[in-house]
Amino acid sequence: MNHLERLQQGRHHDPFDYLGCHPLNQGWIIRAFMPSAETVELQGIGTMNRVEGSDLFVIRIDKEQHQKLPQHYELRWQEKHDHSWHQAISPYSFSPQLRDWDLHLFNEGKHHHAWRFLGAQLVDIDGISGCLFAVWAPHVQRISIVGDFNGWNGLRHPMRNRGHSGVWELFIPGLHPGDSYKYELLSHSGELLIKTDPYARRMAMRPDTISVITGASDYDWQDQNWIGRRSQWDWQQQPISIYEIHPGSWRLHEDGSFYTWKELAAELVPYVKELGYTHIELLPIMEHPLDESWGYQVSGYFAPTARFGEPDDLRYFIDACHQQDIGVLLDWVPAHFPRDEFALARFTGEALYEHADPRKGEHRDWGTLIFDFGRNEVRNFLIANALYWIEEFHIDGLRVDAVASMLYLDYSREDGDWTPNEFGGREHLEAISFLREMNEVVHGAFPGVITIAEESTAWPMVSRPPYMGGLGFSMKWNMGWMHDTLSYMETDPIYRKYHHDKLTFSQLYLWSENFVLPFSHDEVVHLKRSMLDKMPGDVWQRFANLRLLYAYQYAHPGKKLLFMGSEFGQWTEWNAKSALDWPLMEFPDHQGIHKLISDLNKMYQNEAALFQTDFSSEGFQWIDCHDNEQSVLSFIRRSKDSPDDLLICLFNFTPVPRLGYRIGVPGADSYQECLNSDSNWYGGSNTGNAGNIAVQKTPWMGFDHSIELTLPPLAALILKPNT
Repeated sequence: MNHLERLQQGRHHDPFDYLGCHPLNQGWIIRAFMPSAETVELQGIGTMNRVEGSDLFVIRIDKEQHQKLPQHYELRWQEKHDHSWHQAISPYSFSPQLRDWDLHLFNEGKHHHAWRFLGAQLVDIDGISGCLFAVWAPHVQRISIVGDFNGWNGLRHPMRNRGHSGVWELFIPGLHPGDSYKYELLSHSGELLIKTDPYARRMAMRPDTISVITGASDYDWQDQNWIGRRSQWDWQQQPISIYEIHPGSWRLHEDGSFYTWKELAAELVPYVKELGYTHIELLPIMEHPLDESWGYQVSGYFAPTARFGEPDDLRYFIDACHQQDIGVLLDWVPAHFPRDEFALARFTGEALYEHADPRKGEHRDWGTLIFDFGRNEVRNFLIANALYWIEEFHIDGLRVDAVASMLYLDYSREDGDWTPNEFGGREHLEAISFLREMNEVVHGAFPGVITIAEESTAWPMVSRPPYMGGLGFSMKWNMGWMHDTLSYMETDPIYRKYHHDKLTFSQLYLWSENFVLPFSHDEVVHLKRSMLDKMPGDVWQRFANLRLLYAYQYAHPGKKLLFMGSEFGQWTEWNAKSALDWPLMEFPDHQGIHKLISDLNKMYQNEAALFQTDFSSEGFQWIDCHDNEQSVLSFIRRSKDSPDDLLICLFNFTPVPRLGYRIGVPGADSYQECLNSDSNWYGGSNTGNAGNIAVQKTPWMGFDHSIELTLPPLAALILKPNT
């Protein structure tokens, strides 16, 4: 098959070998393949001739004409369908643009800024503006760029192959921001595929799936002070309380349309600031076609979803957060991706981004595909993506979704549906290596940026450095604490004494990791009920239980996370298609939950005893963990700076007030109530101790001093010594 036949059939592997300007018989010949053209002219020379029975136009020129012809010559043509005239510089007049060094680093899996040369880059080449496209797609016959600019005709702009790198490139002059495009691939087996750009930095609003050309951002960041402080941030000894939100359902307009990032900056940021949270965590905001996935089935890893505005609008939102001293964490999904035909799945007609063996490449439960973590270019894609969100959008941390599913080859699989690793074990060695590398690169490049693992198993040292044998995460969600605590709180108080160990069991493993205590979106969906509706008892007891639960979370060692709507006691489960039930904020009981969260956050940030030793046993001491008969817990939290800087934390998990309840305490003149979750300010019964509690020189529970106090029903007390 000759050149023309391969071009006409869309099977030419190297169109630059034939198209463009080439020497011929002591002269030159210029070829242009124009499937939609009626007539084609070479500007300054004349009309080109159509090769009979084809869409190839050619013109021969002599040496003198060639000397006068610009290197980047211009074509003018008339379209067949509407007879309109167009002109553009030929893409086939340009030499290769991608540097060999970039390709080498990418193939090695070490190009940490791959988004800067792959995808669609608006550039000037030899003074000519246009878009340089580059895509990794090895072992295909041909790749073309299709878009509005060429009538989505895959024969119009076939790309240049860059050899063993598996990368294809083409510079098309005259394209602009906002132009849409995709890639048309002819697979090794002859299958024709239309794919979005894996490195697209912008995509159209769903249900459209097109990639959109966007230029480098010129957004004028105003968060320099925040970024400077972040690089010196000792996050282990600082308060971290996280408000987790789904931007598509926090609030909605009356017509059901989404809030934009700028609208969220105007309303969400002051709301979070008033509540006292240190961070916002966004459920995945990468482009995804299906609202019901909440963003966890990503089709555009480098593209902020179009639902809420332009990429610079997201930058504006994050900048607004930083200017109010609020960090922004992003849910990130490297564990799996959806099977959508337009995206990563079988990108070249064969497994490319996913592992080819379905026993390692498919999540049976979720109907999704698993990345091939052993392939350099795939690792590069993911690590560069992590850095992209931090560098380009100033994200302060990544919460990595579904880490447990990445660690085990037999995760949620039946016998015979998984293959052991090279040592015969169930550990996914390539995924483990990837996670370690990702964490090392992120922490090395951006001091102060944190990574948090959603990891639900007993895998050791998730939040320890790789040089110690750990995975390298900053922190890990404490799923065990969350499940045990919610199970206990959902139990009728009359039976809680039989389950007291669920409150104390966490102390057996608490210091093995750097833990976050999460009450996340996963706990208020799929018939699990809302946080308030989980609580037992009548209406008053439900609110009291929820106040008690939140106070217990803030007193317990570990950083804090709460999903939106839970901060005012939403009755119904979270529904991603509707806004939170904001009218509830008009009712005193819901206002009380809201006030408590605000006060807990303020106390948490002001009392070093509650945050400095979150990850060290030195700052925690039981007073009494054995009073299961009365379902009461009491312990001490101490700061790192001074052992005398302490708080006494007591919890009555029954609706029975405990009068004259005695506990041993460190010596002091007296203690004052810093917080009483039963205060009428929060909607409680206002049972308490009228402020100060005198210390008695009565030895108790191993202490030389003790206090006698009233424990309110279903309530928490936090006491501070008067000095």
